[in-house]
Amino acid sequence: MASQGGISVTICGADEYPIFESFDDYNLKENLLRGVYSYGFEKPSAIQQRGIKPILEGRDTIGQAQSGTGKTATFLIGVLERIDYSHSACQALILAPTRELAQQIQKVALALGDYLKVRCHACIGGTSVREDIEKLREGQHLVVGTPGRVYDMIGKRHLRVDGLVTFVLDEADEMLSRGFKDQIYDIFKTLPPNVQVCLFSATMPPDILDLTTRFMRDAVRILVKKDELTLEGIRQFYVAIEKEEWKLDTLCDLYETLTITQAIIYCNTRRKVDFLADQLSKRDFTVSTMHADLDQRERDLVMREFRSGSSRVLISTDLLARGIDVQQVSLVINFDLPSNMENYLHRIGRSGRFGRKGVAINFVTNNDVRAMKDIERYYHTQIEEMPMDIADLI
Repeated sequence: MASQGGISVTICGADEYPIFESFDDYNLKENLLRGVYSYGFEKPSAIQQRGIKPILEGRDTIGQAQSGTGKTATFLIGVLERIDYSHSACQALILAPTRELAQQIQKVALALGDYLKVRCHACIGGTSVREDIEKLREGQHLVVGTPGRVYDMIGKRHLRVDGLVTFVLDEADEMLSRGFKDQIYDIFKTLPPNVQVCLFSATMPPDILDLTTRFMRDAVRILVKKDELTLEGIRQFYVAIEKEEWKLDTLCDLYETLTITQAIIYCNTRRKVDFLADQLSKRDFTVSTMHADLDQRERDLVMREFRSGSSRVLISTDLLARGIDVQQVSLVINFDLPSNMENYLHRIGRSGRFGRKGVAINFVTNNDVRAMKDIERYYHTQIEEMPMDIADLI
């Protein structure tokens, strides 16, 4: 066990890896290093200092760190370095739980691998199957995708996995729990027996860690202790609202404050997202919405508008809570407290990415008081009552 920069590191089955203070120390391909620096990275974050090396060495790796600490680049730098660019065969497969996250990973991979001329395709539902088949026929070094479409492409032999070197699961806790587990196993069974397996996530519940022993060999584990998954730099407040029906008025009162920056408002159901958007539009507030009922084109458009700042308030379900990197968000409102404890971190851990400050406001009805106390205990954190001068804090 060693502790550094808020990361306590458990390494199993290996001597301790040194901490790499600079990207120059990894002996990366010159063109990958150029990509890393031109992407804007200056020095490795704590998870990168520990997590890149085992991947480069071909070790099975489990990496856990808070949203926004650079997990994506940790596995991508490892993956991009291990690819042999003289072959067009697919050598790395990365799976993510949502289409948006898969596209985000693809974007980062193309940027980091720009000078390597990496070919990276996003294989996701909601897009043209024909286009997928064409892209895969052209040959891709790296495929990022969602489990359903990837399994389909492997099953139909459009995606050949016999040359696969590395297999990565991002947001592994979500991938190995509900819904996806069987699909992941089905995909896993098609892969070469000696493939390197890497799992990354912000939270790693014990049952999931248990599962990993079934398909990982002597994995290097870089685990952040639960109480160090801090919500550092994010100020958390609550507004006590007696009844559910009064939340809307409270939000309208706050609205002027919201539009100073960009805000994401989380609801627990799609119906609530649509209801809220409808009510706010009637009051002439401009908002956009994001949930799983939207088709891929609509989702892309919403995210583009929000990223560019032309839409300032986004109302979303937990679909968006994981891994969508919207740089300028400094305010998150939980219109509903999340029904799943881990999602609290995923929702509000977005706003203070890499040391940026953020504010989270939780709407708490009389029925939610207990749930809020549970969140405080679980994360060893304090949620204070919202002050009157909230606008100055954002």
